[in-house]
Parts: sequence; C-alpha cells; structure tokens
Amino acid sequence: MYYLSEKGYHVMTKVVKFGGSSLASAEQFRKVKNIITAEDSRRFVVPSAPGKRFSADTKVTDMLYGCYDLAAKGKDFTKEFDAIKERYNGIISELGLDLLLDGEFDVIKACFIGKAGRDYAASRGEFLNGIVLANFLGYNFIDAADVIYFDERGIFDAAHTNKALSEKLEGLDNAVIPGFYGSMPNDTIKTFSRGGSDITGSIVAAAVNADLYENWTDVSGFLTCDPRIIDDPAPITTITYKELRELSYMGATVLHEDAIFPVRKAGIPINIKNTNKPEDVGTLIVESTSQKPKYTITGIAGKKGFTVINIEKDMMNAELGFGRRVLEVFEKNGVNFEHMPSGIDTMSIVVHQEEFAEKEQEILAGIHRNCHPDSIDIETDLALIAVVGRAMKSNRGTAGRIFSALAHAHVNVKMIDQGSSELNIIIGVSESDFEAANRAIYDIFVETKL
Repeated sequence: MYYLSEKGYHVMTKVVKFGGSSLASAEQFRKVKNIITAEDSRRFVVPSAPGKRFSADTKVTDMLYGCYDLAAKGKDFTKEFDAIKERYNGIISELGLDLLLDGEFDVIKACFIGKAGRDYAASRGEFLNGIVLANFLGYNFIDAADVIYFDERGIFDAAHTNKALSEKLEGLDNAVIPGFYGSMPNDTIKTFSRGGSDITGSIVAAAVNADLYENWTDVSGFLTCDPRIIDDPAPITTITYKELRELSYMGATVLHEDAIFPVRKAGIPINIKNTNKPEDVGTLIVESTSQKPKYTITGIAGKKGFTVINIEKDMMNAELGFGRRVLEVFEKNGVNFEHMPSGIDTMSIVVHQEEFAEKEQEILAGIHRNCHPDSIDIETDLALIAVVGRAMKSNRGTAGRIFSALAHAHVNVKMIDQGSSELNIIIGVSESDFEAANRAIYDIFVETKL
C-alpha cells in the first residue's frame, strides 16, 4: 500500500501485535496469517505467548511460571515441561510446519535447572511463539533480547532500544519480534509487566516510524461502558490518548497503559482490532481529532474500593500550607491519594481502601498532630465513576444531565470532582449504587441521547 507524501510515494508500514488469545491454537494462527497477508503494509509482527484455548485452559506463561518454580525448588518438573512442549508441538503439527524446537527446549530446560530466573522462564512463551509464527509466515525472526534493552536498574532504555531496533529493521521487508521481554546489560532476560507485549509493539512501531500500530486482541476495541453492567454497550470508534488515559485509570483495560507513550510521542495512532472479527472497525486511538463523537460522552468507567477522609477546620483556606501538611502525612505512610476535592473549610482525601486500612490510625494521628483539624470523618465502601468525553466541554448541561439521571435512579451522589480540562467528571457513590449509577448515566447519554 502506498500514498503520496511531500517526499514522493511512501510505502505504508503497520506494526501488528497479536495477543495470547489470538495465537492460542493452530486455528488462531491461521486467522492471524490471513490478517497479516491481507495487506502488504503489515510488515512487522509482535506476538504474545499462547493464551487460553477455552475458559478452563491455562496460559503458556502461567505454565512456564509454574514449571520454573518447581525447578527452582529442585523438584521434578518433567510432566509440566512436557505439557508446554506439547502445546507448541501441537500447533506446529496442525499447521504442517517443517520445524523442530527440540534444541530450544533443551536450552530452556537446562536454564530452568540452572535457575536462570522467573523473567527468563516467562519470556520463553513469546520467544518460542515468535519462532513458530515467523516460520509459518516466512518472515525474519528477531530475538527481542537482541534489540530491546533495560539498564542496570531494570528500567527500559528507550534511546538504546530505538537505535538498535531501527538499525536492525532497516532494509527488512518484514520481521517477527517477540513481545514482553528484552535484555539487561549483563545479558540476562528482563520482562515488562504482564501484558507487556503491548509495550513491545508500541516500541517497534516507534522505531520503524510506522503509520499505524494495530493491536489485535479478542475484543473489537473499547466499549462505552462495562459490558458486565450494560448489555451490548455501544463501541468507541475513535478516542484520544487523553480520554483513554482517564478511562484506563478507572479500569477500562484493553491495552497495557504503558504501551501508549512510545507511539504517542511519535504521533502514531493505535487501532485496537478483533482477530476473530477482523471486519469490525475497532477503536482508533489518536492524539487529537476533528471528528465529532457520536455521543456527548466518550465512555464511562469506574472502580469500587475507596475510602474518603473528610477533614474540617474553620478558616482552613487562610492557613498557609494546610494542604501540604495533610498530604505529607499520607506520603510518609506510603499511601497515594486518588482525588482531593475541597471547600473553604473542608478537604476530602480519596484513597484506596485496602492501602488506607493498613495505616489508618497512623494517618489519622499524623493529621491531628500536623494540622489540628476540628473534625475528621471517614466514609468507606465508596465507588468512583468517571464520565469522560472530549465533547463534554462544548455541550451545555452535561453535569446537570448526569445528576438528574442519578437522582431519577435514586442514587445519592457523595462526591463530585471535575478536572480543569473539562474532559471528565468523577462521581463518588456508595458501592451498592455502582451498577445503577452506571446504567443511569449510560441511558441518559447513549440510549436516550439527551
């Protein structure tokens, strides 16, 4: 695929990443090949390890962790290791490939016995799947350990990686680069956090200056609301990075959050697509867009399990440094605050309930000691709901419609917090009202479109 640019005709380049469910079986491998070969622009492929083939199945990454843990304890892991071999050999056999992984399995087994580390063990899922996929596609295979780098502290080295990847991929028509891992300066394997293949795909896209990063998974992009609460919610066709950040933070997890930054910096859009329904449009994630969203809101997301510490003190607003002293107490006790709505004589600190419970009395004593409040009130079992949308600031009465819908649903609003960007409104409700609140907000903006 080509398009005309200022420098002449440009060959379009896409980096495509496939998740574990997309590569869980030979049948899924065939779907993936059909997707890749449908467009010449899909030149660089980042695979995950095989995921679940059915609900009761075990992901290969989890199989590797369990197998290595036995090896590290000096226990026999032959049965568990053979099960891993069978997963790959089964795929190879069903695809009719002329490929033997015996040598790779021997190396892995020896490294398990030698206690090479859990990162090494987990990374072998992607490594082996990359070899199989490259063979199936007839693509070049590049070991991520040779091009993805971490520094001595285990922090991803973006500059070193980008240079190495760019040089390695330059001139290649295509390549398969396994996701999830890279190497340390001492050549040991280091992995990203779970779901880290998304990050690898983003890194590769930035390195080759791709026109698009396609992230293929088992869902057709982001949905306007949690499908566990709303039956068949409307899809989100286009979303900005800022909107995605707000929704992801509140629990809308389709894409690993860290995968956004490499491509966002390079101005590369991300398209979330469904391997099992490739004809679906999916969700396009962009820096900015002139496209008007279908609804006033882009999406709704929320979480349970918060506590609110309400602090009252007369003339609080006139007391220099009051807020700083309050937050210092939380900092010293290692508890992050999530939101901090305030009034003239009140300040509310929203924290994760589990974190706060461990240090509750230390924090309360610290606030009394540092700030001498008139009273402190604690409210538990709070749920937060984020209503997010770039169109909210240009539509009058958005907040009014939210609160009218909640009142009609008999939901009591316990907290309101709106960012200065007017991109989102955070609403606090009792956990018992969480589902009803989601339904009420979805109905007013998407079903009735008021």
